[in-house]
Amino acid sequence: MESVLQPPCGPAGLPPAASQTVPLPFPMSHGTTTLAFLFQGGVLAAADTRSSCSGLVACPASQKIRPIHSHLVGTTSGTSADCALWKRILSRELRLYQLRHGRRLSTSGAGGGASADLGGTSGGLQKASPRSLFSVGSGSPYAYSILDQGVRWGLTVEEATSVAREAVYRAAHRDAWSGNCVDVYHVTSKGWTRRKREDLKEDDIVLKGKEQFVLFSRASL
Repeated sequence: MESVLQPPCGPAGLPPAASQTVPLPFPMSHGTTTLAFLFQGGVLAAADTRSSCSGLVACPASQKIRPIHSHLVGTTSGTSADCALWKRILSRELRLYQLRHGRRLSTSGAGGGASADLGGTSGGLQKASPRSLFSVGSGSPYAYSILDQGVRWGLTVEEATSVAREAVYRAAHRDAWSGNCVDVYHVTSKGWTRRKREDLKEDDIVLKGKEQFVLFSRASL
């Protein structure tokens, strides 16, 4: 008669390494809305601030646009811990390149290096620099509906900011995993500047829009 119990296959009775993984107690759904585009005044990047995990808001005030150096910022989407780690690695590598060669690495070079390090997880980062407009994240389809009709080369800084803010707002309104606040960065030949973080309130966004209307560097122009 065969025993029902299986003998231990690993040290101290632990299951073998090739055993099946234990399913998660709930789906780890998450999302975001990040965007950036070129215009005559430089590059504008915007993102929401909600970090989510399934039906929970893990953090309402996360930073999804991360400065790499004085003239380069990157938008992030995916696992927050991984994004923070790779931002530090990319910043370190670009600083070492500058010290060795006496100049900064180009935007496309930085994107290519990050893509090589991150493998398949950096699609948005890899494709951002050669494109004039992009959006990444679960809210991006809704953001594109605003960007495609609102972005043009001759926008002023205020008009471009208004378009970016409205795009993030509309995405947050439709996408459950995006929301809370919006961060906006403006990158020029003099470096990047950050606007004051604003809450995604409908009245504020829509009224300002009526009045005035996810590696992004001026060097990519």
